[in-house]
Amino acid sequence: MKIFALSGSIFVCGAIVLNPASAHEYTAGMKAKKYAEVESAVNTKLLADPHYAPALITKAELILIDGNEKRLDDAAKYAETCIAQHPDNSECYDVMGSVLGTKAMRGGIMSAMGYVGKIRDSFQKAVELDPKNYAARSHLLTFYLQAPGFVGGDKGKAQALIVETSKINPVAASLLQATANLSEDKFAEAENLASAAKVSDADRLIDQQRAILTNLGHAYIAQKKFADSDRIFRDLIKRYPESPDGYFGLGKSLLIQGKQKDAIASLDAALEIEENARTYYRLGQCWQQLQDKAKAINAYEKALTARQQLNSQTKTEIQDQLKSLRT
Repeated sequence: MKIFALSGSIFVCGAIVLNPASAHEYTAGMKAKKYAEVESAVNTKLLADPHYAPALITKAELILIDGNEKRLDDAAKYAETCIAQHPDNSECYDVMGSVLGTKAMRGGIMSAMGYVGKIRDSFQKAVELDPKNYAARSHLLTFYLQAPGFVGGDKGKAQALIVETSKINPVAASLLQATANLSEDKFAEAENLASAAKVSDADRLIDQQRAILTNLGHAYIAQKKFADSDRIFRDLIKRYPESPDGYFGLGKSLLIQGKQKDAIASLDAALEIEENARTYYRLGQCWQQLQDKAKAINAYEKALTARQQLNSQTKTEIQDQLKSLRT
């Protein structure tokens, strides 16, 4: 979830869902999380055709997944090139909004102030160009729900977007309503809508449903409703066994509850699907609490180098823990 602080308010610019409105040759590799293979193929394609839209979009998405803020300007350039060369391509604008949202999050309040209008306009244009780009609709909805009014936030517009979506795809609209409910801490309503949605790959809504349920699980953790968070994440594992989200969320919930050994099993399962920094970070915490210094050090070291880099505050925390563990 991308969170931005803006003039004392918090708004969420999407649980950024990086799934294209239409499939292309990189879609399968991205869904399988074969990021190195995809990046190699994309780089080769861009050398031959630097204006190829699916490659430009995927390159920007790969940078977002990697989480390296030093490469965000490069991601923005890929999105800008995509828009310049393909001004009628909805996905170019959607990925631009996602890139700018991430830049705003990483840059602080003043950065967010500079980007917020462009973020809104990018998502609005994406929806205008392709009304069935449901990822863009989700991003725009969350902007309306969470942005302060003086920069374009508007719950009335959010509800209007849901009504408009219902005329195109009632299932997509129910997922947007679940997002709106979640933003208002209406957890039961959000869960009922998201869980009951009959999604399909054809409509590109599976990732939307998974993102909402994942966010709901983490919201339950934040409120220390661990029975609910565990239930949501176990359901995610059943629905999406190929995704690390359920395993990671369950591992985090169990860790916070002091069930380190159970948490390790769940986090290890997540790592078998996808190695990333946040999972190694939580695994390091587990081993540290169990007083296994060697395994804690190993996990923390991997957290500092794995894909989907952690923010600077967490990196500093890990480095401090490593110093303590090595003394």
